Amino acid sequence: MKKRLVIFASGNGTNTQNVINYFATSQSAEVVCVLSNKKDAKVLERAKSSDIKALAFSKAEMLSPDGLIDNLKKLAPDLIILAGFLLKFPEIILREFPNKVLNIHPALLPKYGGKGMYGTHVHKAVVDNKETETGITIHYVNENYDEGAIIFQAQTALLPSDSPEDVAKKVHQLEYDWLPKVIDGLISE
Repeated sequence: MKKRLVIFASGNGTNTQNVINYFATSQSAEVVCVLSNKKDAKVLERAKSSDIKALAFSKAEMLSPDGLIDNLKKLAPDLIILAGFLLKFPEIILREFPNKVLNIHPALLPKYGGKGMYGTHVHKAVVDNKETETGITIHYVNENYDEGAIIFQAQTALLPSDSPEDVAKKVHQLEYDWLPKVIDGLISE
């Protein structure tokens, strides 16, 4: 029986699309639902166009004991993936799905993690601090921003001339290359 993947995302959903594409022909897993806290997020359109259930929810539904958790229980995910999900993930869901929630972060944690450190904010900080490398971190989610156990990291070299946009391109490539493979490895264990 295929493992069931649920993805949470808040925006465009390029990482989500990459994971959907990777597992589209897989015998080991399938993306069964994409959830977003923004009803107009492009990620929901991406899921629907791939014939995957797509749901939007409010912050109140996310925090309610009988809101989003009930939907998640029905979906019975083997793994929950946060791919550009910008809200703090609620402890109520983490308790229901222990060690089943992972996040991809666009930096080498513990550097450039924490509240407000996402997307362009991270890449700008990396450039402002004249870092010579950056990368991605895939980690389990706990009750604190970006502090869960690290599963995987990949690095890329930076040039002194790199802009935040250049850094973003390099980091996105690492995300596309590694997120589906790391998920596949975890569900195969």
